[in-house]
Amino acid sequence: MIELEKKSVIPIYGLMVVWVLYCVVFKLDNVLSFAGLVSAGLIAYGFLSLVFPAKTISIEATEKPKSTGDEKVDTMLAEGEKSVAEMRGMSAAITDEKIKQKADELISVTDSIFKKLLIEPAVYTQVKRFADFFLPTTVKLLCSYVRFSQSGARGENITNTLERISTALDTTLVSYRKFYDSLFESQALDIETDISVLDTMLKKEGLLDSDFEAKNS
Repeated sequence: MIELEKKSVIPIYGLMVVWVLYCVVFKLDNVLSFAGLVSAGLIAYGFLSLVFPAKTISIEATEKPKSTGDEKVDTMLAEGEKSVAEMRGMSAAITDEKIKQKADELISVTDSIFKKLLIEPAVYTQVKRFADFFLPTTVKLLCSYVRFSQSGARGENITNTLERISTALDTTLVSYRKFYDSLFESQALDIETDISVLDTMLKKEGLLDSDFEAKNS
């Protein structure tokens, strides 16, 4: 939240009116008359500023757009934010709590995927494949669920379709979680390598518990 001071325009208008009236009444033919004009205007402005003081207004701070400096990555992030916003709108329209929970979990994982891209642009290729092929279908499924559930009718076709979408959302959620986890694969391998190197160094220096036990026996 940002607070801004908004000044009233009335003091300025009052100053102008006083100047006009002053010019009508007095001739501006010497220094004193000009000084009187300025003084009258300042007095009017000061008085009206007290009567109509500035007001403090609050506005919502606009979040700075997310940027990595890479145009293609930033474009992908913008598309991701748009898709997440669409999914949130659809979730808000879902009245079935179980389906709504599934939708919210999908939204959470999707948001996490794009946040991962923001902090690690190297996963761009994987996220692009996800965004191009999987995400649009998910958005379409949620849209279809909202449309069918709000149709007002409950025939066999509509009921079966809603059930199939519900099952598809379960499968999709599992897949999304696996995909998100896969984005950490390279980091996990790096950590595993670091642990292996550290383990080798500790063994070489005889600093592991097993080595101490062998030497003391």
